[in-house]
Amino acid sequence: MKIPHFPPYIDLNPVTRAEGTIQLPGSKSISNRTLLLAALSEGDTEISELLASDDTLVMLNALTSLGVKWQQKGMTQDYLVHGVDGKFPVRQADLFMGNAGTAIRPLVAALGVLGGNYTVHGVQRMHERPIGDLVDALRRVGSEISYTGVAGFPPLHIQSGQIHPHGWQVRGNVSSQFLTALLMAAPLIVCDHDIVIEVLGDLISKPYIEITLNLMQRFGVTVKRDGWQKFIISAGQYYQSPGSIHVEGDASSASYFLAAGAICGGPVRVTGVGRDSIQGDVRFVDALEKMGASISMGDNWIEARSNGALKAIDADFNAIPDAAMTIAIAALYAEGTSVLRNIGSWRVKETDRIDAMAAELAKLGAQVETGTDYLAITPPAVLQQASIATYDDHRMAMCFSLATLNGALRKGTKVRILDPKCVAKTFPDYFSVFASIKKY
Repeated sequence: MKIPHFPPYIDLNPVTRAEGTIQLPGSKSISNRTLLLAALSEGDTEISELLASDDTLVMLNALTSLGVKWQQKGMTQDYLVHGVDGKFPVRQADLFMGNAGTAIRPLVAALGVLGGNYTVHGVQRMHERPIGDLVDALRRVGSEISYTGVAGFPPLHIQSGQIHPHGWQVRGNVSSQFLTALLMAAPLIVCDHDIVIEVLGDLISKPYIEITLNLMQRFGVTVKRDGWQKFIISAGQYYQSPGSIHVEGDASSASYFLAAGAICGGPVRVTGVGRDSIQGDVRFVDALEKMGASISMGDNWIEARSNGALKAIDADFNAIPDAAMTIAIAALYAEGTSVLRNIGSWRVKETDRIDAMAAELAKLGAQVETGTDYLAITPPAVLQQASIATYDDHRMAMCFSLATLNGALRKGTKVRILDPKCVAKTFPDYFSVFASIKKY
């Protein structure tokens, strides 16, 4: 898995039109879930089109440290993972998880249930991202997990506990990854009782839970649910390899190219994801349509083009928080003030995305209002040139590349993206792929 070399900044010039077809990289959410499920399964799994990124490399390295064998097939993104049938061979390890939330949270839950002697840590920002709700949930059912830094945050020390099948509960209003982690770990318990996981309070980012349930079923475990408050894993189920599995293109990454088509002419088509996707972020196109874009979809593709000036939007983005960041940039090309609501989860992502987006949008001349869980953007008459700080957040870098596009209401501007290497987290080739749809 090769990650490109990056300069300290990239200068992007204004773009007259965006047009073309993009083959998307694999989904990060599907890739890391699939890797862990394949590792925990009985049998070997062939994974095709796995995402090549820092976050998947973190998971692959962690699995190696835990004794899981895997092979990459030549220079492709196809892998063979040898399942360990529910028990990691290595019972003592030091695991570095970078800033990969999709890797650390499910893995902590699996290790908390299986037990051993593990230390789990990451980069400084990971040590600022909350994990307390997950740790509380695991401790409640018998896991032995302690904090080695600040309580409520990594790093962690995990030891062997006495896990029981009763009292599984987790809060749902901070990150859906905590529920995903418990769901994926529950079948690792060998017992004669069904496991019922209760969600306390509202559950955010429900489409990501749908991804989890879909993939668990592919690996032989069916989860019943009572609304979004109760999830039942029947006794006797365990992970079994499906033999082979294909990773869909990343719907969050699709948002940048589809927005480009909506803002700047089009058509821009993405392939690898379509109407049959298991990813909730395909619903991003609904927001683009409300803003006035023209969208068409096939089984494995989506296309966007401009119908002229975009309209401001006022909408709830709780279900698609990652893709919603792209709407904040599209709002620069709309007439009127756009409001993105129910995005409080932005504050505990790779950076505090509400504050970061507000600061960088203001550099472009936008008027921005923020709250605990919303962002309001009023575009300027003319976009101003700016050097965009990226906060070591891949989505900040990719989003702000779109400020170079010429829209119907206002022209794009020259933008300098600082520290562009952050895109390696999920899309190492982003800037070269983005360049392929530019028409000057």
